Amino acid sequence: MELDALVRVKIRVAMTAQRLLLCSALCTLLLRASNPEPSPTVNWRGVLLQSGLFLGIEHGFRFATEADTRQQLRGPFVRDYFRSLKGSGHHWGDTDPFLVNYVGHPLQGSVTGFIWTQNHPTESRIEFSNTPAYWRSRLKAMGWSAVYSTQFELGPVSEASLGNLGSPMVPRTAGLVDLVVTPLGGFGFQVAEDVLDRFAVRWVEKRLPNRGAIIVARGVLNPARTFANCLRFRVPWHRDSRPGVNAITERQ
Repeated sequence: MELDALVRVKIRVAMTAQRLLLCSALCTLLLRASNPEPSPTVNWRGVLLQSGLFLGIEHGFRFATEADTRQQLRGPFVRDYFRSLKGSGHHWGDTDPFLVNYVGHPLQGSVTGFIWTQNHPTESRIEFSNTPAYWRSRLKAMGWSAVYSTQFELGPVSEASLGNLGSPMVPRTAGLVDLVVTPLGGFGFQVAEDVLDRFAVRWVEKRLPNRGAIIVARGVLNPARTFANCLRFRVPWHRDSRPGVNAITERQ
């Protein structure tokens, strides 16, 4: 009986992630039908290293600020991990507040989406536009966000394994909300930042060619992109699609 329950939980979680990935893959195939030319491949080394760094930062923050998480590390790792998986995904919500679920997790999804795009040789230079190339790139970024989110919630280095969320010791702490909202909300946040970058930030660069103003505009209006830049050890205000701040101010 317990084995059957565990299987049902795994299937439910896998189906949630797979639907998102399937949606992204199908849209990509449909868009490629009108443009069959092969495209450059993503830099997987960069994607994995930057995602791993992001994962370490997130878990490090949890350990530093959550006493309950540190306490849950004391039990038998494998047994507690599978108990957490068995208790996950039976309901929508968890015990996190609204801002964490519907703002924090979409930001997480947006950061991982930018990690994907900034490691692609051509998609990193695509700015917002209603074109197949743009939407294809952001749908693929959402697919990677879904993979990262599933690992963060249920994988071997996750809230389930490091903190036992979903287990009987901390019940109702692992719902479906994060698995769904993180990639979908991250997609929305990433597109919103792209819109702001193209229209608002570029306006500042053109009308207020001041180094400080441009740096503030790029950082404040694009927080997820800013954090993703830091994960690849670039200046937070870096843009792949246009010159640096100094070059912009010098030519004005």
